[in-house]
Order: sequence, then structure tokens, then C-alpha cells
Amino acid sequence: MEQQNRFSNRIDYTLVFILFLLCISSCIAIYSAMTTGQYTENFLVKQIFWYAVGVGIIAAVITLDSDQLIKISWYAYGFGLFLLLLLIIAPESIVPVRNGAKSWFVIPALGSIQPSEFMKVFLIMGLAKTISSHHPKFIIKTIKSDLWLLIKLGIVTMVPLALVMQQPDLGTSMVFLAIMLGMMFISGISWKILLPIVSAVASIGSLILYLVLKQPAFLEKYLGVKEYQFGRIYSWLDPYNYSSTTGFQLTKSLLAIGSGQTTGKGIGSREVYLPESHSDFIFSVIGEEFGFVGSSILISLFFLLIYHLTKTGMYTKNRFYTYLCVGVISMVTFHVFQNIGMTIGVLPITGIPLPFISYGGSSLMGNMMAMGLIFSIRYHYKKYMFSSNS
Repeated sequence: MEQQNRFSNRIDYTLVFILFLLCISSCIAIYSAMTTGQYTENFLVKQIFWYAVGVGIIAAVITLDSDQLIKISWYAYGFGLFLLLLLIIAPESIVPVRNGAKSWFVIPALGSIQPSEFMKVFLIMGLAKTISSHHPKFIIKTIKSDLWLLIKLGIVTMVPLALVMQQPDLGTSMVFLAIMLGMMFISGISWKILLPIVSAVASIGSLILYLVLKQPAFLEKYLGVKEYQFGRIYSWLDPYNYSSTTGFQLTKSLLAIGSGQTTGKGIGSREVYLPESHSDFIFSVIGEEFGFVGSSILISLFFLLIYHLTKTGMYTKNRFYTYLCVGVISMVTFHVFQNIGMTIGVLPITGIPLPFISYGGSSLMGNMMAMGLIFSIRYHYKKYMFSSNS
């Protein structure tokens, strides 16, 4: 009985409750997406199954303490790279081309598995290992040591990034960069190095956007950008002029969310046809059926999740765990802002799912694996994190 009590006290029940609410929200939203009759599969039952698998993944990851996670970090990272490389060289009978990308393994009975979703977590572990191993070797910080750390973080990120771009998968590539940037900012690298890099990236981004809008011929001639690739930018900035082509998804999403108004039309009362409404555009379903109130409740849940992850990362005295928390926060935050932003026209459409809400086995298992890392923190370090002395 005493051992059982010790076990129960080491579980992060706040995180359990948040994930439970997100699970309920996901089931309701997917059920709502299916009421239009545009789908023949029962995605609700499948989502419940993947949540059950996710719980099993958490139960496995939570048993690993920081020392064990550090030891397996490079093995997990290498395994993820192997899967990404296998996607490129495998025949189309195993890795079919979908929407112009080779991103999924087709496994009988399980369906499609997307390795890049797991690579996000493996990348977080690899970067956390890199940072935590670097600082003990360089007790006295210098510009040279910070530059060396920055180079190592860049190499660890760019290897899987290059493989994902071969698929190609722009959305996942952006997630990799968001994870690296988030962990780079808390890695202890001097702002004398970071500030010029941030300024240069912002300047390059602004220049590219200017060239896309004002000088597309320059990009076509010198960078080999195809004309159709400008479509996503143009349809993002002026979707209604492209409503029959590249702007169709966005205009329908805006119509669905806007028609929901304050309290929504009610569950099962959708009127706007929207492709992929059960996955990438699940927030549009929530906006139409539950309105501003329902959308705000869901966004509040995500803020609560991010706040709890931040609090966990600040309280733990294990640096490796802190870096893991920052990586997970960066991943979840970018997913939420990008997905919701693209459905309301604030950001371009990239095909990134809404964490824990959108249908998708690989995405959900990857996110639950990340949550397993967070559960591991309290499970193994409760007495250090939550004691009165801390």
C-alpha cells in the first residue's frame, strides 16, 4: 500500500487532467467533423484508439529517468534519421506519394505512420543532450565556446531538416526550426551572437516576402522557384481572388469560423463544406459549431498546458529536463499558433495539425511521447521540484 501511495504521488495529475480535457475536445470536434457525411471511415473510433496507444507510450516513457533518457538520446535520434532516410529510398508500394510528398509508411492493419512526427521528439532529446553535455566542458563561457555550441545545435537540426525537405514537408521543417530556436535561446549562448542572427533571419525573411510580392521573376530566374509555388503566398494575402484554386480551403475556413459567431451553431449543425476538416482544419469545425466561446475555451486549454509545461521546466533542478521542457514547449506552441493562425488567415497554410485535437495517429503518438518526457520529470524528481526548500 505504501509503495502504491508513493507511485500515485509521483504522477502529474494536473497534466493528466489537461490531456483528458484535450482528449474530450478532440473527440467532440472529430465527431462534429464527421456529421457532414463526407467521410466513410469512423475517425472518432480511430482517434480513441490512438489516444489509448498514446497512454501506453506515456506509461513506457515515464519509467525512464534523466540518466536513461540521456543515454538513449542519440540512439533515438539516429533511429529517427534512419526512418527519414528510409522514406526517401523505399519503393512507392511501401511509401506512396500523397499530395506530392513521400512522408508516410503504409503498414497493414495500422494504416499510415509518419516518422517525422516522432523525429520532432527525438530532435528535442538530441538538442537537450547536446546542450547539457556542452556546458560541463566549457565552465568559462567565451564567444568561441558559444559559437561552437551554436554550430553543434545547427548540425543536429539541419541533418533531419534536410531529409524532411526531401519529402518535401515544409510544415515539419518549420517545426524543427522552431524547436531549435526555442532551445537555442535558453542554451546560454550570448546575445552578442544571437541578436545578429535573429536580425539577419528577419531581414532575409522580409526580403524574400518583398521579392515574392514585387519581383517574382527574380526568384524564378535566379533561385529556380516555380510559379505555382507562389500560389500559397498569394492565396494567403488575398484568398478570395483565388477562392476556386489555392485559396479555396482558406475562404471556406474563414466562412465556417465567421458563421459560428459568438456561441456557434451547435454540435452537428455544420453548413460549410470544408475538406480535411477532421485533421488540419479541425479548428474551423470548432469555430463554426461552438463559436467564439468554444474556440476561446480550447485556446485557454492550450495556454494552460503551455503554462504548466513552463512551470515544470522552471521548477526542476535538472538541466537536461529543463531543456526537454523548452523543446516540448517550442513544439506545441508553434503547432498551436501555426494551425490556428492558418485557419483564420493570419499565417500561410502549411498543413500542420492542431496538437491533441486533429485526427492523426502519428501526430498524436508523437505528442503523447513528448508528454511522457514531461511526466517523467515529476515521476523521478518530485522531491527536488516540489519540496518546501525549492
